[in-house]
Amino acid sequence: MIELETRELEYFLAVADELHFGRAAVRLSIAQPALSKAIRRIETRLGVPLFLRSSRRVELTPAGEALREHGRHALNAVGAAVRNARRAGDTQAQLRLVLKPGGDAGLLSGILAEYAHTPDARRVDILFSGPADRSDILRDGRADVGLLYAPFDDLDGLAHETLHTEDRVVIVPSGHRLAGRAAVHMSDLEGETLPPWKGIPGGDGTGPDVADAVQLLHMIRVRRMIGVLPRSLVESVPADLVCVPVADAPPSRLVLAWNERDRRPLVASFVAAALTAHVRTDTPRGPHTTATDAAVATT
Repeated sequence: MIELETRELEYFLAVADELHFGRAAVRLSIAQPALSKAIRRIETRLGVPLFLRSSRRVELTPAGEALREHGRHALNAVGAAVRNARRAGDTQAQLRLVLKPGGDAGLLSGILAEYAHTPDARRVDILFSGPADRSDILRDGRADVGLLYAPFDDLDGLAHETLHTEDRVVIVPSGHRLAGRAAVHMSDLEGETLPPWKGIPGGDGTGPDVADAVQLLHMIRVRRMIGVLPRSLVESVPADLVCVPVADAPPSRLVLAWNERDRRPLVASFVAAALTAHVRTDTPRGPHTTATDAAVATT
């Protein structure tokens, strides 16, 4: 079986990202000739060229493209395994919670207070993240639990419990054709420019990328687009913007999520405290892992 060491993958990925041996060597803090020799050794071992080299440019071959895609996943998996092993063996580990700024629907203080009363409570470190990587942060072990929004966030590979369900509103500038409505429907948004976020009514938007709600509100104020968000994320908007309920938009759910393979009591205890504090009694449970399941699996 052909094997590559993680260090060799790091070397390859640095060159694949930079497409320049000099910049990659600086990034890796090694000499350029040593990096070139390492890449040639990898190519010899694999039996295929990974890069097309000329005096002016470096390009990936089809084999290089494949190794870049799968090699990055492999390297991330190794890093996640190391982090999770260390966390599992650390009996004094702190619990890390990831969420977007303002993305707790006002529930976080109550959840933390409930968790603080559990016998095995640990300090909770809060990590703030942009919209694109909270799920990955949970999957690779950089955080233990997270507050995510469905259907906006990717829940693949994550166990989750719904803490709060709310409707969605469209944010438009004052004077917009929809600003005076008591409510709108998804069909009313046809032809409007929306950000390309997962879960927006009508599918992916056609507008420019925005990193967070603050950027979105700015783009709406300058009339570059409109936006649809859970109501709790836009409780206070500038006076020149208007929020209008979208009557037939699927509801947004704030969920507490964690890696579905994580069976540590540390996580189960926090999930149980969060449910005790805030889960709605009429919220139906789906076919996903529950806090009880996680707790039983640790006994």
